[in-house]
Amino acid sequence: MRPFDFIFMLTRNDRTVADAATHAQTALRAGIRHIGFKDVGLPFDALADLHRQLREAGADTYLEVVSLDRESEIRSVEAAIDLGVDYLLGGTHAEDVLPLLEGTAIRYYPFPGRIVGHPSILEGGEAEIVDSAVALASHPGVSGLDLLAYRSAGDVPSLIAAVCKSVSKPVIVAGSVDRPDQIAAIHHGGAAGFTVGTSALDGRFPAKGAMLQQQLEAISACVLSLAGQRRQQRDRVHRQET
Repeated sequence: MRPFDFIFMLTRNDRTVADAATHAQTALRAGIRHIGFKDVGLPFDALADLHRQLREAGADTYLEVVSLDRESEIRSVEAAIDLGVDYLLGGTHAEDVLPLLEGTAIRYYPFPGRIVGHPSILEGGEAEIVDSAVALASHPGVSGLDLLAYRSAGDVPSLIAAVCKSVSKPVIVAGSVDRPDQIAAIHHGGAAGFTVGTSALDGRFPAKGAMLQQQLEAISACVLSLAGQRRQQRDRVHRQET
């Protein structure tokens, strides 16, 4: 079974926050080792310092592209290459991005479906989004998908499950996740992980308090609980088979 990862985004409303380095320290102390940021909100030099801080602490790094026009997206991809991030999330111009990533170790997770606006919104019906996901996942250079499930208007748990069932590559659910039941739906739908940014930074996730450390601890506890359920289910299946 795939792992289920919590990716903490140092972002608010699809922009990297000015005090990202301070929040990164809090996250690292809380044991978070999947940490990302967006391609807007901080100048490149500050992003380079932030990336260095995360890498030196042993974290996997993620840059999520939210620019929708081709030229801006290419600049963002070039920045991701210059930084040397582990994962490139988002973006809508895979045909232009894939040649740029050839020869790099960056794992690429573009957005399936029609993406509009800023903050980004996922438009279209489930079938259309699934078709887009299948087409993107067919490219050898695409490592997985970045699904804006909770920024769509349809049945979100159904959409997550449909996309995950239709592709063999991992799916990360990004955007507007702020409740334990959403995380459970993401897990049960078969996704490999999820991102949380604004809700944790603003203290909105149900926790002992609104401080970032308390927020991250509560989210991590949800992940551990779901991982435990997955192990119990696997053990039950194993016992039944033997």
